[in-house]
Amino acid sequence: MNNALIQDVVIVGGGTSGWMTAAALAKTLQGQVKIRVIESDEIGIVGVGEATIPMIQRFNHVLGIDENEFLRETQGTFKLGIEFVNWGKLGDRYMHGFGSIGQDTYTVRFDQYWQKFHQQGKVAPLEEYSITRMAAKANKFMPANHEVENSPLNQIAHAYHFDASLYAKFLRKYAEKLGVVRTEGKITQVKQREADDFIESVVLENGEVIAGELFIDCSGFRGLLIEQTLKTGYEDWTHFLPCDRALAVPCESAPVLTPYTRSTAHKAGWQWRIPLQHRIGNGHVFCSQFTSEDEAAATLLANLDGKPLAAPRLLKFTTGMRKQCWNKNVVAIGLASGFLEPLESTSIHLIQTAIARLISFFPGKVFNQIDINEYNRQSKFEYERIRDFVILHYKLNQREDSAFWKNCAEMAVPESLTHKMEMYRASGRLLRIDDELFAEVGWLQVLEGQNMPVESFHSLVNLQTEADTLEYLESVRDVIAKCVKVMPEHAAYIAKNCAAPRQ
Repeated sequence: MNNALIQDVVIVGGGTSGWMTAAALAKTLQGQVKIRVIESDEIGIVGVGEATIPMIQRFNHVLGIDENEFLRETQGTFKLGIEFVNWGKLGDRYMHGFGSIGQDTYTVRFDQYWQKFHQQGKVAPLEEYSITRMAAKANKFMPANHEVENSPLNQIAHAYHFDASLYAKFLRKYAEKLGVVRTEGKITQVKQREADDFIESVVLENGEVIAGELFIDCSGFRGLLIEQTLKTGYEDWTHFLPCDRALAVPCESAPVLTPYTRSTAHKAGWQWRIPLQHRIGNGHVFCSQFTSEDEAAATLLANLDGKPLAAPRLLKFTTGMRKQCWNKNVVAIGLASGFLEPLESTSIHLIQTAIARLISFFPGKVFNQIDINEYNRQSKFEYERIRDFVILHYKLNQREDSAFWKNCAEMAVPESLTHKMEMYRASGRLLRIDDELFAEVGWLQVLEGQNMPVESFHSLVNLQTEADTLEYLESVRDVIAKCVKVMPEHAAYIAKNCAAPRQ
């Protein structure tokens, strides 16, 4: 059987998704395949993906990117979690922190011991057993220190906030050094093979014809190849996630550089706050059925830390995903493949996993439909499980102040989510299925943070005496508090290690 390596990969669209793809493929394929990125300066880039989750470290590490250089080049800061304000009841605050909660012991997860004594009012709040949450609250940061064994300091997990357009430029420079060719221009025509409708080539405005064997669609919401050409179809999830608009605006920096993203629920949606070294990124995701664009803009501008640096920019979207992320010889990556609002900072992660999946199933001259089907199955599973986690935040609210939030609390949700919520309610049990993105600790923090009642706990918790368990819980809490005290301030760590030049 001959399945020779393909020779020409064409990436349509630049931005974060296009240049992440180009950089990763260039590193993997080692110059043996031609990679071209077609990008037009006239076409705007959607730049809302400035907050990430810890897996971005793996992507940068595989590319051999130095963390401090990357943060200097992208005006980046560190991120230990996401603070949620007003998502349970008005006035509630909790954080989804990265990394672990507590320290597991004996046969049962840590949170089960905490659940038993939390119901009895004998233990501290959950956040006090998380080093990332307590460090974030104190505006402290340091990366994990693996020299100290069995210490919370080696359990610190972090991600980043950065300027997505600067990250794309950084990766473009990286990719071009490895031989990726960038072509400036707008595509005016897409040509398909008569035999099987595979994409054969694209034609630019200046008449240039660019042929390829594998095309990667990074053209954003419009999906120039995957949708406009191949008519792949789109699965609409608006009935679960009704927000359909976002307004984005940068503002001046605040006096304190916080090591976390903030998500504040408003009357008909929520506002993001992403602190960078040179500015704060803000946006208001909202449902146009329950508030006007003018009202949403007024809400956004009234809740900024400093003077706005531009006029709010409107984005319209439909939450959901392509019915196939890989169709014929086109793989859609980024917004061309689907959209989930950035509530849990998953946008860039979905680009990253799509690239990893493409490398895993990278085609030869003969495109194997079995591989394509499996790629699509895995993509669908990932999107659906992240979708469920995002829906949880809306479903599990107790807001009585607006019709939007009441509708969200009453809506029907996927059976996969209902099952998880029922398991947790019955016994505090948390389920992670087939390596889905968000692990038990993430579900725990949202379920507990938004006041989900728990009726019982794991019976094996009772193997330990109350005195021993309470002493154990208190020792974990005490060690974390002492560790946070020795950590440097977030701003001081950046100033010492990765401060960007003043603009």
